[in-house]
Amino acid sequence: GYDDQVFGDNDQRYPTAELVIHNHSTWRDLVTGGSVGAAESYVAGDWSSPDLTALLRFFTRNLDTMNAFEDKFSWISKPALKALHWLNRNTPEGSRKNISAHYDLGNEFYQLWLDSAEMQYTCAYYEQADKTLEQAQLAKLEHVCRKLRLKPGMTVVEAGCGWGGLARYMARNYGVTVHAYNISREQLAYARAEAERQGLDNLVTYVEDDYRNIEGQYDAFVSIGMLEHVGKDNYPALSELIKHSLKPDGIALLHSIGRNRPMLMNAWIEKRIFPGAYPPSIGEFMELCEHSDFSVLDVENLRLHYAQTLSHWMDNFTANQDKVTEMYDEHFTRAWRLYLAGSIAAFRAGSLQLFQVVFTHGDNNQLPRSRQDLYTFPATPEGI
Repeated sequence: GYDDQVFGDNDQRYPTAELVIHNHSTWRDLVTGGSVGAAESYVAGDWSSPDLTALLRFFTRNLDTMNAFEDKFSWISKPALKALHWLNRNTPEGSRKNISAHYDLGNEFYQLWLDSAEMQYTCAYYEQADKTLEQAQLAKLEHVCRKLRLKPGMTVVEAGCGWGGLARYMARNYGVTVHAYNISREQLAYARAEAERQGLDNLVTYVEDDYRNIEGQYDAFVSIGMLEHVGKDNYPALSELIKHSLKPDGIALLHSIGRNRPMLMNAWIEKRIFPGAYPPSIGEFMELCEHSDFSVLDVENLRLHYAQTLSHWMDNFTANQDKVTEMYDEHFTRAWRLYLAGSIAAFRAGSLQLFQVVFTHGDNNQLPRSRQDLYTFPATPEGI
């Protein structure tokens, strides 16, 4: 029973978005709570939109204006948010708590909307826009292996292995031995069962331990989607760890969500979805490489690939949202719908990036002359 209000001049050259207010308290939440208040109000069912992604993309495209508004009017929430960032810092104990809060929700939940091939919860690689999620995720694994120049008999260490799909792919398709570290018990249980089922447990060892405790030297160091959980204060230590873990001719690849300039994670996402997360700018990424005198060989931005990945996840999530609600509750379902829609909007608007960075020791001269070998034949497997 509220009057319609239209903002802007309805110029058809620009996308439009619709916000439906169900409770007058929404306005109070916006003023006193900023983006966190607005998000919590959505989770409570106080507002909605027929196209949530379009609405959030509108706000994302006007991020500077929204931030200025929040700085001016949401002073009540600022001290609490600063305390939240500090409490969620990624100490060894804090990392285990932060990772468990997100990744130990239950494998059944993630199986509802991730790809069915290898349970990849990171950006896929769409060589062609019409590829399925399963095809694109396997193509991502292949793309990573090619960048690492893997050959049979090599040894690989993986920091933060998720459900173990990359480790199994490397062992199965390249004949390498992999030590994969993770601190999520739910993910490791799935990974170990899959490795045994596929007959790969002789090549893949899943280690329940923090990446900081990696030992030994390897031909390759890889981490897909873990750097966001490391925290900038820990970059020097991670850089030194990679330096000591890589053989003289070894190659490292880090794959991470990033930003165009340094900025804290959205406060609501840190509070409700990803505690302790911090996506680095490309400059901060390079500081990690510079710390140990690494030579950067390749930087690729897969931003639009992640927007498409998230769109596929959202389609799967929406198709299974009744099951999600049965497993948890409606507030949980709305929170995850908001998270996925906001992430799509951020990648499409360019406020989030996806960096793959390949680097090696500064004095390593055993390097390919070009990147031509990465593209000699499609990474996307046929027939799946």
